[in-house]
Amino acid sequence: MKQLTIIVPEGDNNLSSISGAYEIFTKANAFAKMNGGTELFQIKLAGISEKIEFNGGIFTVKPHAYISQIAKTDLIIIPSLNHNYNLALQHNDELVQWLQKQYQKGAEIATICTGAFMLAASGLLDGKNCSTHWSVRENFSRMFPQINLRVDELITDENGIYTNGGAYSFLNLMIYLIEKYYGRATAVYCAKVFQIEMNRKSQSQFIIFSGQKKHEDEMVLGAQSYIENNLSEKLSMSDLSIKFNVSRRNFDRRFIKATGNTPSEYLQRVKIEAAKKAFETDRKTVNEVMYEVGYSDIKAFRDAFKKITGIPPIEYKKKYHKGAA
Repeated sequence: MKQLTIIVPEGDNNLSSISGAYEIFTKANAFAKMNGGTELFQIKLAGISEKIEFNGGIFTVKPHAYISQIAKTDLIIIPSLNHNYNLALQHNDELVQWLQKQYQKGAEIATICTGAFMLAASGLLDGKNCSTHWSVRENFSRMFPQINLRVDELITDENGIYTNGGAYSFLNLMIYLIEKYYGRATAVYCAKVFQIEMNRKSQSQFIIFSGQKKHEDEMVLGAQSYIENNLSEKLSMSDLSIKFNVSRRNFDRRFIKATGNTPSEYLQRVKIEAAKKAFETDRKTVNEVMYEVGYSDIKAFRDAFKKITGIPPIEYKKKYHKGAA
């Protein structure tokens, strides 16, 4: 029988990703046994303490084992951490070292949401693709610049390491792993029991773009503010560089360094974010919103919207506006 270890890190982290992973794999085991097979995984929660409290002590988890008692495992699941990443990593150094050793012994590792910070701290993600919650993009990139962050992707799968996007999208990762280990029939069964939409590949439509402003370049901050306050205008990046008294080349270089986007990419993302908010709150048509955010070509607007959100504007409106037809 294979060994599945769901780790329980120190700290008041995300309980649902621990219990959810445990319940789904337990159900997969039961389905396999019900259909004449055997349970594929022995499932254990493991940590470095006898018990860990969650939600201010409302809930308590008592791991089955200390990680020091697990010499070898086949699959490891790292749950979502709280958003004090430095504190979470500081008190879990033993777990980070254990992850390194287990991967070297052949274990596969799946990380949920901000659990990617723990896996990144192990060095096992260096040079690899990684997804995590879109809201922590800036912090993650600043702490781990050697990792190829792909927050548009819901799941990454590379060399026995799996990562996924934020919050309850971990359910999609669990179904992905169930299919890999148990097969399609078990994955479909678990998806139906837990009512999880299968084959989701992107978290793009859930991303809220607020602009990367945790930098100290005053010129870029000024340009960002100007872009955001003049969406309906036809903005030229050359004119914008002149406005801020820098060469176009230097303007682009500083903008990319500060935000991670070219000025044109940033302008497009701000426009599409404004369009999304309009679709969520107003009854305006696609064309009306398009003009409001500075587009005049419907095909260009649709293409840009779909590129950033993963779905066409009319579909987004139907999903997120209560009164949409």
